[in-house]
Amino acid sequence: MKIGVVFPQTEISAEAAGVKAFAQAAEDLGYQHLLAYDHVLGASTRNRPDFSGPYTSESMFHEVFVLFGYLAGVTEHIEFVTGVLILPQRQTVLVAKQAAEVDRLSNGRLRLGIGVGWNQVEYEGLNENFHNRGKRSEEQIALMRALWTQDVIDFDGRWHQVREAGINPSPVQRPIPVWIGGYVPATMERIGRMGDGWFPSSQPGETPTDRVNSDIALIHDAAHAAGRNPKDIGVEARISLSKIPQDQWAPATEAWRGAGATHLSLITMDSGLDIDAQIDQLRDYRETVGLD
Repeated sequence: MKIGVVFPQTEISAEAAGVKAFAQAAEDLGYQHLLAYDHVLGASTRNRPDFSGPYTSESMFHEVFVLFGYLAGVTEHIEFVTGVLILPQRQTVLVAKQAAEVDRLSNGRLRLGIGVGWNQVEYEGLNENFHNRGKRSEEQIALMRALWTQDVIDFDGRWHQVREAGINPSPVQRPIPVWIGGYVPATMERIGRMGDGWFPSSQPGETPTDRVNSDIALIHDAAHAAGRNPKDIGVEARISLSKIPQDQWAPATEAWRGAGATHLSLITMDSGLDIDAQIDQLRDYRETVGLD
Protein backbone atom coordinates (compact mmCIF):
# COMPACT_ATOMS: atom_id res chain seq x y z
CA MET A 1 0.00 0.00 0.00
CA LYS A 2 1.38 3.38 -1.03
CA ILE A 3 1.20 6.02 1.67
CA GLY A 4 0.98 9.73 0.95
CA VAL A 5 -0.08 13.03 2.43
CA VAL A 6 -3.03 15.39 2.00
CA PHE A 7 -1.79 18.88 1.18
CA PRO A 8 -3.19 21.20 3.90
CA GLN A 9 -4.99 23.49 1.46
CA THR A 10 -7.01 25.54 3.93
CA GLU A 11 -4.25 26.03 6.48
CA ILE A 12 -1.00 26.47 4.60
CA SER A 13 0.50 29.80 3.62
CA ALA A 14 -0.64 31.51 0.45
CA GLU A 15 3.03 32.15 -0.30
CA ALA A 16 5.31 29.94 -2.36
CA ALA A 17 7.86 29.34 0.41
CA GLY A 18 5.39 27.55 2.68
CA VAL A 19 3.97 25.47 -0.15
CA LYS A 20 7.46 24.42 -1.23
CA ALA A 21 8.58 23.59 2.31
CA PHE A 22 5.63 21.29 3.01
CA ALA A 23 5.93 19.40 -0.28
CA GLN A 24 9.67 18.95 0.06
CA ALA A 25 9.30 17.79 3.66
CA ALA A 26 6.74 15.16 2.63
CA GLU A 27 9.04 13.94 -0.12
CA ASP A 28 12.12 13.93 2.13
CA LEU A 29 10.24 11.86 4.72
CA GLY A 30 9.57 9.22 2.09
CA TYR A 31 5.87 9.76 1.42
CA GLN A 32 4.90 8.64 -2.06
CA HIS A 33 2.22 11.11 -3.08
CA LEU A 34 0.77 14.52 -2.31
CA LEU A 35 -3.01 14.80 -2.64
CA ALA A 36 -4.72 18.18 -3.03
CA TYR A 37 -8.42 19.00 -2.71
CA ASP A 38 -9.97 21.27 -5.34
CA HIS A 39 -12.35 24.21 -5.18
CA VAL A 40 -12.42 27.26 -7.44
CA LEU A 41 -15.06 29.40 -5.73
CA GLY A 42 -16.09 29.58 -2.10
CA ALA A 43 -19.63 30.69 -1.29
CA SER A 44 -20.11 33.62 1.06
CA THR A 45 -22.57 32.78 3.81
CA ARG A 46 -23.46 36.41 4.45
CA ASN A 47 -26.73 36.20 2.53
CA ARG A 48 -27.06 32.42 2.47
CA PRO A 49 -28.36 31.48 5.93
CA ASP A 50 -29.22 27.95 4.79
CA PHE A 51 -25.90 27.23 3.10
CA SER A 52 -24.29 24.01 4.29
CA GLY A 53 -20.92 22.74 3.25
CA PRO A 54 -17.44 22.26 4.66
CA TYR A 55 -15.90 25.20 2.76
CA THR A 56 -16.85 28.84 2.20
CA SER A 57 -15.32 31.99 0.74
CA GLU A 58 -13.10 32.14 3.82
CA SER A 59 -11.48 28.79 2.94
CA MET A 60 -8.25 29.12 0.97
CA PHE A 61 -7.53 26.77 -1.94
CA HIS A 62 -4.47 26.89 -4.16
CA GLU A 63 -5.51 26.11 -7.74
CA VAL A 64 -4.40 22.51 -8.21
CA PHE A 65 -2.81 22.62 -11.67
CA VAL A 66 -0.84 25.78 -10.94
CA LEU A 67 0.15 24.31 -7.58
CA PHE A 68 1.40 21.06 -9.07
CA GLY A 69 3.12 22.82 -11.96
CA TYR A 70 5.09 24.83 -9.42
CA LEU A 71 5.84 21.82 -7.22
CA ALA A 72 6.99 19.78 -10.23
CA GLY A 73 10.01 22.07 -10.41
CA VAL A 74 10.98 21.83 -6.74
CA THR A 75 10.48 18.08 -6.13
CA GLU A 76 11.85 14.96 -7.78
CA HIS A 77 9.87 11.84 -6.95
CA ILE A 78 6.60 12.51 -5.15
CA GLU A 79 3.41 11.85 -7.13
CA PHE A 80 0.79 14.60 -7.48
CA VAL A 81 -2.87 13.66 -6.99
CA THR A 82 -6.03 15.72 -7.36
CA GLY A 83 -8.39 14.34 -4.79
CA VAL A 84 -10.71 15.30 -6.28
CA LEU A 85 -10.85 17.80 -9.13
CA ILE A 86 -14.45 18.89 -9.73
CA LEU A 87 -14.32 17.97 -13.39
CA PRO A 88 -17.82 18.88 -14.72
CA GLN A 89 -17.48 22.52 -13.63
CA ARG A 90 -14.39 22.92 -15.83
CA GLN A 91 -13.86 22.96 -19.61
CA THR A 92 -12.83 19.47 -20.62
CA VAL A 93 -10.25 20.24 -23.30
CA LEU A 94 -8.58 22.80 -21.05
CA VAL A 95 -8.39 20.26 -18.19
CA ALA A 96 -6.84 17.73 -20.59
CA LYS A 97 -4.27 20.35 -21.64
CA GLN A 98 -3.48 21.43 -18.07
CA ALA A 99 -3.17 17.86 -16.84
CA ALA A 100 -0.91 16.92 -19.75
CA GLU A 101 1.32 19.92 -19.00
CA VAL A 102 1.67 19.00 -15.32
CA ASP A 103 2.36 15.39 -16.24
CA ARG A 104 5.03 16.48 -18.73
CA LEU A 105 6.70 18.96 -16.36
CA SER A 106 6.73 16.40 -13.54
CA ASN A 107 7.95 13.55 -15.78
CA GLY A 108 4.81 11.46 -15.39
CA ARG A 109 3.93 12.12 -11.77
CA LEU A 110 0.26 13.13 -12.08
CA ARG A 111 -2.74 11.06 -11.03
CA LEU A 112 -6.00 12.83 -11.88
CA GLY A 113 -8.73 12.21 -9.32
CA ILE A 114 -12.10 13.58 -10.39
CA GLY A 115 -15.52 13.99 -8.86
CA VAL A 116 -18.77 15.81 -9.55
CA GLY A 117 -18.85 18.06 -6.47
CA TRP A 118 -21.62 19.40 -4.30
CA ASN A 119 -21.40 23.21 -4.47
CA GLN A 120 -23.87 24.63 -6.97
CA VAL A 121 -22.40 28.11 -6.44
CA GLU A 122 -19.22 27.01 -8.20
CA TYR A 123 -21.11 25.63 -11.19
CA GLU A 124 -23.08 28.85 -11.55
CA GLY A 125 -19.94 30.97 -11.36
CA LEU A 126 -18.14 28.79 -13.91
CA ASN A 127 -21.18 28.71 -16.21
CA GLU A 128 -21.60 24.93 -16.19
CA ASN A 129 -24.68 22.75 -15.67
CA PHE A 130 -24.93 21.35 -12.14
CA HIS A 131 -27.75 18.93 -12.89
CA ASN A 132 -26.19 16.72 -15.59
CA ARG A 133 -22.73 16.65 -14.05
CA GLY A 134 -22.53 12.91 -13.39
CA LYS A 135 -23.36 11.69 -16.87
CA ARG A 136 -21.39 14.51 -18.48
CA SER A 137 -18.28 13.51 -16.54
CA GLU A 138 -18.20 10.17 -18.37
CA GLU A 139 -17.96 11.92 -21.72
CA GLN A 140 -15.31 14.23 -20.28
CA ILE A 141 -13.16 11.25 -19.28
CA ALA A 142 -13.51 9.70 -22.72
CA LEU A 143 -12.54 12.98 -24.42
CA MET A 144 -9.52 13.56 -22.17
CA ARG A 145 -8.24 10.03 -22.77
CA ALA A 146 -8.58 10.52 -26.51
CA LEU A 147 -6.60 13.77 -26.33
CA TRP A 148 -3.90 12.16 -24.17
CA THR A 149 -3.40 9.13 -26.39
CA GLN A 150 -3.85 10.49 -29.92
CA ASP A 151 -2.03 13.35 -31.62
CA VAL A 152 -5.14 14.47 -33.53
CA ILE A 153 -8.72 13.45 -32.75
CA ASP A 154 -12.23 13.66 -34.14
CA PHE A 155 -14.66 13.52 -31.24
CA ASP A 156 -18.42 13.80 -31.63
CA GLY A 157 -20.16 13.52 -28.27
CA ARG A 158 -23.38 14.70 -26.73
CA TRP A 159 -21.73 17.70 -25.07
CA HIS A 160 -18.35 17.95 -26.84
CA GLN A 161 -17.22 18.21 -30.44
CA VAL A 162 -13.56 18.36 -31.44
CA ARG A 163 -12.72 18.40 -35.16
CA GLU A 164 -9.27 17.25 -36.28
CA ALA A 165 -7.39 18.83 -33.38
CA GLY A 166 -5.07 17.79 -30.59
CA ILE A 167 -2.98 18.98 -27.66
CA ASN A 168 0.78 19.43 -27.68
CA PRO A 169 2.80 18.57 -25.65
CA SER A 170 1.26 15.23 -24.88
CA PRO A 171 1.57 13.80 -21.37
CA VAL A 172 4.30 11.36 -20.39
CA GLN A 173 1.60 8.91 -19.30
CA ARG A 174 -0.63 8.06 -22.23
CA PRO A 175 -3.19 8.11 -20.72
CA ILE A 176 -2.94 9.83 -17.36
CA PRO A 177 -4.64 7.66 -14.69
CA VAL A 178 -8.16 8.86 -13.86
CA TRP A 179 -9.49 7.99 -10.41
CA ILE A 180 -13.05 8.79 -9.35
CA GLY A 181 -14.47 9.91 -6.01
CA GLY A 182 -18.01 9.35 -4.78
CA TYR A 183 -20.32 6.90 -3.07
CA VAL A 184 -23.68 6.60 -4.89
CA PRO A 185 -24.38 3.38 -6.86
CA ALA A 186 -24.13 5.16 -10.22
CA THR A 187 -20.61 6.29 -9.31
CA MET A 188 -19.60 2.77 -8.25
CA GLU A 189 -20.79 1.47 -11.63
CA ARG A 190 -18.90 4.24 -13.44
CA ILE A 191 -15.69 3.43 -11.58
CA GLY A 192 -15.94 -0.26 -12.36
CA ARG A 193 -16.62 0.45 -16.02
CA MET A 194 -14.08 3.19 -16.72
CA GLY A 195 -12.15 4.33 -13.64
CA ASP A 196 -8.55 3.55 -12.76
CA GLY A 197 -9.27 3.88 -9.04
CA TRP A 198 -11.70 5.00 -6.36
CA PHE A 199 -11.60 7.54 -3.55
CA PRO A 200 -14.07 6.33 -0.87
CA SER A 201 -16.15 9.03 0.77
CA SER A 202 -15.60 7.69 4.27
CA GLN A 203 -14.88 10.21 6.98
CA PRO A 204 -11.16 10.82 7.53
CA GLY A 205 -11.09 9.17 10.96
CA GLU A 206 -13.01 6.09 9.93
CA THR A 207 -11.74 2.60 9.31
CA PRO A 208 -13.45 0.45 6.65
CA THR A 209 -17.16 -0.17 7.17
CA ASP A 210 -19.68 -2.59 5.71
CA ARG A 211 -20.67 0.16 3.29
CA VAL A 212 -17.13 0.50 1.96
CA ASN A 213 -16.91 -3.24 1.48
CA SER A 214 -20.25 -3.34 -0.33
CA ASP A 215 -19.21 -0.42 -2.53
CA ILE A 216 -16.02 -2.26 -3.49
CA ALA A 217 -18.19 -5.26 -4.41
CA LEU A 218 -20.34 -3.01 -6.66
CA ILE A 219 -17.20 -1.71 -8.37
CA HIS A 220 -15.92 -5.23 -8.93
CA ASP A 221 -19.28 -6.37 -10.34
CA ALA A 222 -19.28 -3.46 -12.79
CA ALA A 223 -15.69 -4.20 -13.76
CA HIS A 224 -16.53 -7.83 -14.52
CA ALA A 225 -19.55 -6.71 -16.58
CA ALA A 226 -17.28 -4.41 -18.59
CA GLY A 227 -14.73 -7.16 -19.18
CA ARG A 228 -12.16 -5.57 -16.87
CA ASN A 229 -10.00 -7.07 -14.13
CA PRO A 230 -11.11 -5.58 -10.77
CA LYS A 231 -7.54 -5.90 -9.52
CA ASP A 232 -6.60 -3.13 -11.96
CA ILE A 233 -8.78 -0.65 -10.02
CA GLY A 234 -7.08 1.02 -7.07
CA VAL A 235 -8.60 2.24 -3.81
CA GLU A 236 -7.29 5.26 -1.91
CA ALA A 237 -8.37 5.72 1.71
CA ARG A 238 -7.74 8.60 4.11
CA ILE A 239 -7.12 8.76 7.82
CA SER A 240 -6.82 11.89 9.92
CA LEU A 241 -3.94 11.67 12.36
CA SER A 242 -5.69 14.02 14.79
CA LYS A 243 -9.02 12.15 14.80
CA ILE A 244 -7.68 8.93 16.27
CA PRO A 245 -5.16 8.29 19.08
CA GLN A 246 -1.59 7.75 18.00
CA ASP A 247 -1.65 4.15 19.20
CA GLN A 248 -4.50 3.54 16.72
CA TRP A 249 -2.60 4.80 13.66
CA ALA A 250 -1.16 1.38 12.88
CA PRO A 251 -4.44 -0.56 13.37
CA ALA A 252 -6.31 1.95 11.20
CA THR A 253 -3.66 1.62 8.50
CA GLU A 254 -3.83 -2.17 8.60
CA ALA A 255 -7.63 -2.12 8.52
CA TRP A 256 -7.58 -0.25 5.23
CA ARG A 257 -4.85 -2.50 3.87
CA GLY A 258 -6.99 -5.52 4.75
CA ALA A 259 -10.00 -3.97 3.04
CA GLY A 260 -8.08 -3.80 -0.22
CA ALA A 261 -6.80 -0.23 -0.21
CA THR A 262 -3.87 0.24 -2.55
CA HIS A 263 -3.16 3.80 -1.38
CA LEU A 264 -3.59 5.73 1.85
CA SER A 265 -3.42 9.49 2.42
CA LEU A 266 -2.73 11.02 5.83
CA ILE A 267 -4.57 14.18 6.86
CA THR A 268 -2.90 16.63 9.22
CA MET A 269 -5.42 19.47 8.83
CA ASP A 270 -8.06 20.41 11.40
CA SER A 271 -5.71 19.42 14.18
CA GLY A 272 -5.01 22.84 15.67
CA LEU A 273 -1.35 22.38 14.73
CA ASP A 274 0.73 24.83 12.73
CA ILE A 275 2.40 23.59 9.55
CA ASP A 276 5.72 22.77 11.24
CA ALA A 277 3.88 20.69 13.84
CA GLN A 278 1.93 18.96 11.07
CA ILE A 279 5.22 17.99 9.44
CA ASP A 280 6.36 16.66 12.83
CA GLN A 281 3.17 14.59 12.95
CA LEU A 282 4.05 13.05 9.59
CA ARG A 283 7.50 12.27 10.97
CA ASP A 284 5.90 10.60 14.01
CA TYR A 285 3.73 8.43 11.75
CA ARG A 286 6.75 7.30 9.76
CA GLU A 287 8.62 6.40 12.92
CA THR A 288 5.76 4.60 14.68
CA VAL A 289 3.93 2.94 11.76
CA GLY A 290 6.38 2.99 8.86
CA LEU A 291 5.77 3.64 5.18
CA ASP A 292 5.99 0.10 3.78
